[in-house]
Amino acid sequence: MSEHNIHAGHEHPAGLQDMDGPPAAGFPSTSLSRVLDKILIIIGSWASWLWLAVVAVILTSVISRYAFGAGSIAMEELGWHISSFVWLLGMAYTLVYDQHVRVDVFHERLSPRTQGWIELFGIVFLLLPFLGVVVYYASTWSWGSFVLSERSQAPSGLPYRWFLKFVMTASMVLIAVGALSRLLKVTALLFGFPKPRGADKLP
Repeated sequence: MSEHNIHAGHEHPAGLQDMDGPPAAGFPSTSLSRVLDKILIIIGSWASWLWLAVVAVILTSVISRYAFGAGSIAMEELGWHISSFVWLLGMAYTLVYDQHVRVDVFHERLSPRTQGWIELFGIVFLLLPFLGVVVYYASTWSWGSFVLSERSQAPSGLPYRWFLKFVMTASMVLIAVGALSRLLKVTALLFGFPKPRGADKLP
């Protein structure tokens, strides 16, 4: 890790330090973006505790199957249901900390304003329209599942399959909230509106 990355790092709520610099490429924060980021951080932090539930379910399932010969499809499905909740609810959290994988090797070499224009174009014309379409179709898909009281196709599987689909829809909404927060930071950098509050420093 380079010296630049060491000094540019910031602390996660869990105490882990990032190696890719400050969140949102160091764009200035705004009053509203800080509120939105805080909401997403709280949700993501709490969702991360569900990994303990995943481990507990897996251990219970393995012990039941190999020690007592009593395998359970419901327990196996519960494990991947909960792990899905963590991944889905954590995607917006990673957006706040700018920890999604970037394939653009030139991005970090550009000036902050050039990065800002790229972010502005990507959020307004690509990300937000895409999320709008996904949320629209996912919500109708989830509602249809709820109306039909969809459950697992396995005879002894879990009921309420629609709940997982609603969480999937909610995760897309949370990503949209993260995108809006990021957009506010970009416009603060490029146009001075909303009023910037200095370089973004997340807890």
